[in-house]
Amino acid sequence: MKDKKLNTVKSTGFKVPKDYFENFEDSLFEKMNTQKTIGVSQTGFEVPKDYFENIEDRILDNVKDKEETKVISLFNRKTVVYISSIAAAVLLLFNLSIFNSTVTVGDLETATVENYILEEDISSYDIASLFTEELPNEEGLVDFDLDEERLEEYLLNNADIENLMIE
Repeated sequence: MKDKKLNTVKSTGFKVPKDYFENFEDSLFEKMNTQKTIGVSQTGFEVPKDYFENIEDRILDNVKDKEETKVISLFNRKTVVYISSIAAAVLLLFNLSIFNSTVTVGDLETATVENYILEEDISSYDIASLFTEELPNEEGLVDFDLDEERLEEYLLNNADIENLMIE
């Protein structure tokens, strides 16, 4: 086979007996009919006589003969102490001051506060109730030292001169 190239081989190497397909159908049906008759007459399994009439009594007799098993309680003193000690340790862990973190106003972002006010539909009266009645005094304001150079630089960079002239 090594000497020959596979693409030049013309024969398949398989042969069928003469007149095989002419009487194949008849022989197939003949085999199927004989197998059906054999399969119906014998199944290979036999049940003893009166087997299903007294099976219930035999099963109940076998079940009643069993000894009672020893029952072990799940909640004995050892397991209760073990579980309560675990619960106490977890409770102590969560009550430690390590996990207590307080949020201050400085930690909040301005965008977060604005979104909360807009989404929660808080009225202006609710916001006004949070402010105190006292007006801020001069001590609470921060003093800025503004010299003329810084003021002029700020106005040139940030202010629109045309708007200032109109006002």
